[in-house]
Order: sequence, then C-alpha cells, then structure tokens
Amino acid sequence: MPPPRKPDPTHILSFTTNSLRNTTASVDDDTFFYEIVTRFWHPHLTKIFKLDKEARQMLLVGEIEREPNREPRVRIGGEQSNWMSVDEFVRWDPDMRSGTWMTTEGDEFRWKNHKRRLQLVKAGDAEAAPIARYIPYTRHFFVMLLDRHAALEVKDEALGYMDQLIISYLLAERKRRDRRIRVKIGRS
Repeated sequence: MPPPRKPDPTHILSFTTNSLRNTTASVDDDTFFYEIVTRFWHPHLTKIFKLDKEARQMLLVGEIEREPNREPRVRIGGEQSNWMSVDEFVRWDPDMRSGTWMTTEGDEFRWKNHKRRLQLVKAGDAEAAPIARYIPYTRHFFVMLLDRHAALEVKDEALGYMDQLIISYLLAERKRRDRRIRVKIGRS
C-alpha cells in the first residue's frame, strides 16, 4: 500500500529572479504580490512593495539600506516608520547560523539552515514543523534555462505577518550568501 499523499502546500511564493535586490515574489493568483526593487539612482536602498488589489496600487511595506562602511538598517511599515539596525530586527546566532525575529504580536520565529536551505520555525520549538521553507531553483540539464523558479512555501499561520516574513527572509538569505562568498574567497 502506498504512503498517504502529502497535502498540497497552501501558498507558494515564486521568485522571478535569483536576485535579492530586484525580483518579485508572488502566488499564482497574485493574492500575495511583493516587488523587491533597488533603483539605480539609490543603489544601497532596497524597497519592498506589496500589491493592494482593491486600491490597485503598490504599497511600501519596508526598506533595507546597506551602505558600505555602515551598519545595515531596516525600516518596516513605510516611510513614516523609524529606521532600526538589522541586529535589532533580527538577532543573529553565530553558533546555530540562524536569525531570530519577533512579530508585532510578540511571537518569535527563527530562520535556520536545514540541508543548506532556509526554514522558518517557531523559536521555542526545536522539533516543530517549518512554517515557511525555501525551495531552490532547478535548471534543465544543470546548465540551461530555469526549469523551476525558486520559491518560498508558506503555511496559513504565517499570513498575518507576511511583510515581516519577506523582509526577514531577505536579510537571512543575504547573510547566508555573504557567508558563502567570504568562505570561497578565504580558500582561494
């Protein structure tokens, strides 16, 4: 007898490119549509916009500023909110290679690496099932065009804080990619 079939994931946000600075993340029916953009006239400022389907406009939900020789900063909630250090928003744990962040409701979540892929779990539960997980892209014959774009699989319980989840994912993935580049340069 075959094993029971897994339930289909609720929301899969597909990324159009592999860039963390210029991409879109959206569900197939565009109920969630995020545009992550870094303009060429502000090369150190990445803005995250969310599509409001009813008003038919893009709303600014967050900004990430990474100027050289300065501490990275993040602003959540639009242009009226205050800047905060990335370390205030996400607490990095060097031993576990993970980052913990807190929602506005007070829930704590942690991005962790599982088989070199990011997963979001509740901070208190070590054995909890992931709330969100990163699915990497695949290529035809490992060298040609993309067969499947990278995606972020998100469960229903994360829908209340999707804006913070997207911003924290961008910060955690940037930290992971920067660490990988530093290791490659160090071995050369």
